[in-house]
Formats: sequence, C-alpha cells, structure tokens
Amino acid sequence: METTEVRHGGNDMSTRMSIPEIAARLDVGRLAVYAMLEQGLLPGIRLGRRWIVTRHAFEEWERTCGLGLAGRAPAPGGTGLPHQPEHKVN
Repeated sequence: METTEVRHGGNDMSTRMSIPEIAARLDVGRLAVYAMLEQGLLPGIRLGRRWIVTRHAFEEWERTCGLGLAGRAPAPGGTGLPHQPEHKVN
C-alpha cells in the first residue's frame, strides 16, 4: 500500500522567498532588500536576525506595486505588517 505524505503549515520552503531571490526580482542588491524590509516597504517578519518573506505576500506586494504598505508607518519592530490590536481574553 502506497501512502502520500501531506504537509500542512509553513514548513515548505517554496512558500518563502530568499533575500537574494527578492533582490534579483527587484534588480537591486541584497542590502537594499534588507533596508526595504527594515523600513516596512516590503512585507516581511523579522525573527531574531532572520527575515521571513512569504511568496504570497511578496507577489501581492509586487502585483499592487506596494500600495498595500504605502503611506503606513512600519509596525513596531519593523515587520512591515499592520499593527494588530490586542484583545483581552476573559
């Protein structure tokens, strides 16, 4: 009997983009990509010293020319994602 492994969650690296891949798509250097992430111009999440950029978020940003993030201050920590209000749990 043959079984097929089904993966759920975000462990598939094809759903993430590397900094060099983003740099090549934008025709800029790696340092420019890091600067854009720090400034909140590109969608990404910082985990320690690493940046995580999902392919979906980048392609949506690319498709809309970054309009979803334009004119908005970066979230605390420079993630480039909107600030989510805290909800109290009773």
